[in-house]
Amino acid sequence: MTRPDPADLRAVDLFDDLDDAQLAEWAARAELREVRAGEVLAEQDAPPPGLHLLLAGTLRASKTDGDRHEPVGEQHAPTWIGAIAALTGGVAGVRMEAATDARVALVRADDVVTLVMTQRPVFLRIMRQVRPVFTRVAAMEQNRERLASLGTMAAGLAHELNNPAAAATRAAAELAQALEVLGSTIGHFVESGVERAEAHELVELQRAALERAARAGVLGALDAADAEDAVADALDEMGVPEGWRLAEPLARAGVDDAWLARVQRLAGPATPAALEWVAASLTARGLAAEIAESTARMSRLVGAVKAYAYMDRGERVEVDVHEGIETTLTVLGHKLKHTGIRVERDYDRELPRLTVHGAELNQVWTNLIDNAVDAMGDEGVLTISTRRDGDWLRVDVADSGPGIPADVLPRIFDPFFTTKEVGRGTGLGLDTARRIVADRHHGSLTVDAAPGRTVFTVRLPLA
Repeated sequence: MTRPDPADLRAVDLFDDLDDAQLAEWAARAELREVRAGEVLAEQDAPPPGLHLLLAGTLRASKTDGDRHEPVGEQHAPTWIGAIAALTGGVAGVRMEAATDARVALVRADDVVTLVMTQRPVFLRIMRQVRPVFTRVAAMEQNRERLASLGTMAAGLAHELNNPAAAATRAAAELAQALEVLGSTIGHFVESGVERAEAHELVELQRAALERAARAGVLGALDAADAEDAVADALDEMGVPEGWRLAEPLARAGVDDAWLARVQRLAGPATPAALEWVAASLTARGLAAEIAESTARMSRLVGAVKAYAYMDRGERVEVDVHEGIETTLTVLGHKLKHTGIRVERDYDRELPRLTVHGAELNQVWTNLIDNAVDAMGDEGVLTISTRRDGDWLRVDVADSGPGIPADVLPRIFDPFFTTKEVGRGTGLGLDTARRIVADRHHGSLTVDAAPGRTVFTVRLPLA
């Protein structure tokens, strides 16, 4: 085993306040290694081998997520890495590998504890680094979680927006075809010799059909099919080419044999064109309504995203807490749509408005609702209730899932703790949710769990 020379360690600032005798103690317990670029010195979430003293070269730190490695930063010689984990007996928060060929002296964890406890200058220097290191790692983790949350919700919203966008695109294409028919009808009437008086009566018949269609209720599937078959048969008897294409809109307008016979009497040879004209008018009105509904749906989703993020309203806003909950349910609608989960609301609408960090509080509702949905799977009841609880506004998010195992319950508010697989959930941990409630809003987040019912309770001060 090769030991470093004490002079080699003098360049490391961890030892700036040590005399030569104290520095020699570190050199006597260190193992000098030459490592090649790409060699891994510590794995994330594994017990670290000890304190690494980087004497030459560069080490690269990264956060692992499945098979992916997200760069965190680089350490350039001379420096020291891993003292905090070695002292606390924790696990490595990052994966550490050599970015270049490097020379490293390793002091085993047990020896680190022994030396640090007897050398106050080293102890104090390490302690000064604890807070900034943990703050930096926590911030990076939270940013990663929020990006994961954004990606998850963006994918869901993209799916939700795709449906009305596709419907509007299809309706617009069909509307163009209907308008083409409407534009060519006058030419057919002129070519067939339809007189002005007959054309006037045909317009009256068209208007009557449009009014009937607007007033008509929605028929059941069987009744609608029977009505279409009857109209299609009548059109075949009249010799209308491809009458089946016109049967659905005409049947929806409730036209009968007398109406069809009158059109035939007035239009004569232009009967197919007249019926296609009426059907195109009915279709165009329905398509316009469909486009309006699709674009309104997209507008509502965009509005929900703006409301969710409180865009253009500043960081602190005065809100009705129910608005944030309902907006969150809209944003997470893609998760609920294809399940048998029922959402029940028990709101006290008399609760006063609160001044809060709106976007952050919505992240809390997102986390609690998303966790509840994941816990229940495809069936269950999500109950959201609000009420006054003394000087507090109380929000309960309850699910009918299997509950939280007893061995997991004490840890659910631990930083970075999760029971979900990689890629599942919003990414926002309950620790972050509780800090948003407690630190940012001076409230509390608690849980009451039992098989068949888990309730997360948020209390926010009314004052």
